[in-house]
Amino acid sequence: MMGEGGLLLCVLCLIPGVLLTCPSQCSCTGETVDCNGRELSIETLPIQFPLSTREIFLDNNQLASIPNGYFDSLKQVSGVFLSNNPWVCDCDILYLRSWLQKHQNRHLYKDVVCSSPNSMRGRVIMYLTEDEVLSTCQFWHCNVALVFQICLFIFISIQAILLIFIIVFLRRFEKLSKEANRTAKEIVQENDYVKILDDYQNSE
Repeated sequence: MMGEGGLLLCVLCLIPGVLLTCPSQCSCTGETVDCNGRELSIETLPIQFPLSTREIFLDNNQLASIPNGYFDSLKQVSGVFLSNNPWVCDCDILYLRSWLQKHQNRHLYKDVVCSSPNSMRGRVIMYLTEDEVLSTCQFWHCNVALVFQICLFIFISIQAILLIFIIVFLRRFEKLSKEANRTAKEIVQENDYVKILDDYQNSE
């Protein structure tokens, strides 16, 4: 008969995110989850870690940002290694910045720096001010607005060109119609004249 300890172990194995669950993208040893150098991006990040995790190695990947709330459930984590990633310090970096600032072991994150934009390249993420990050958001919105205005201008220009083409076509069609009507009238008048002339000649 299975003892209570064995039964509990089986139940734990069936519950997502417990001690024995290791992300397929990583390797796990004890309380350490090693995802170093796995070419991970924000789309391929593990969706969960073992609840016993104390250290996570996410360095040397392709991470540009971290999803909001990603580390919030990992209450026991003492360190996450995040260096050598192409961090993009725009609006999407706000969560990681906030999480780093709340973390006690700040010395672990002095090499977690921005790769872009150029104005922030090499800056330590946890030392960025909120205004600096928000300024990149505003710049991004300005770029979007500029692109939208250019597209709108092109669209209006195309509409204007089409309208001019239609107006020119209609005027030309009207002119051709008038010429056709005038020609038809001239032909009718000429036929009437010929008929009158023939009638006159026949009457003589």
